[in-house]
Amino acid sequence: MTAQSIEVPIVATVVGGHLKVGDDFQGGVESIIRLRPDYPLDMLQGIEEFSHLQVTWHFSEGSPSDVALHARSPRNNPEWSATGTFVHRNHRRPARIATSFPRLLGVDGRDLRVTDLDAVDGTSIIDFVAVFKEMLPRGPVTQASWPTEMLLDYWLEGCGRALGQCR
Repeated sequence: MTAQSIEVPIVATVVGGHLKVGDDFQGGVESIIRLRPDYPLDMLQGIEEFSHLQVTWHFSEGSPSDVALHARSPRNNPEWSATGTFVHRNHRRPARIATSFPRLLGVDGRDLRVTDLDAVDGTSIIDFVAVFKEMLPRGPVTQASWPTEMLLDYWLEGCGRALGQCR
C-alpha cells in the first residue's frame, strides 16, 4: 500500500522580507533564508558560487480548510476559465507547498540573503538547492494565456500601479 502522507523536515526559516501574503508586487524584496542551527554549517559550502536557489516552502498562511479539490477560476476571476487544483500555484493545493527561484545575494554563516522570494517572514523552508542550468526545463515552455495576464504585476517592485502608492 502507498503512503497517504509523508513527514518532511523544516531545514530553514524565512526571516524578513514580505510581512503579509500578496498576489502581486513580489519583486525586489530582500529576505534571509536561515538554516536551522541543528544542521552542520558545511552543508552550505560552495553555495555562494551560484546565482539562484530552488526553494521549496510551505504555504503556512493557508489551512487545510482552504484546500480546493475542484476546478475554479484563477483568483476567482470569471474572465479566466476554471482550471483544476494542480494547475494553480497557491495555498489551496493538498500539500500546500510552493517552489520559488530567488536570486542569491550573499551568504553570512547560516543566513542566505536572497531577493525575489515570494514567501512571507516566518515561512518554513522544506528544502533548498543551488539552481543548475542543466536541470531547468528542456525545450520550449508553454502555458495557457491567463497566467501571463494574471501575473503581469507579480514581480513588480514596491509600488503598484493599481495602488498608486508604495507599501
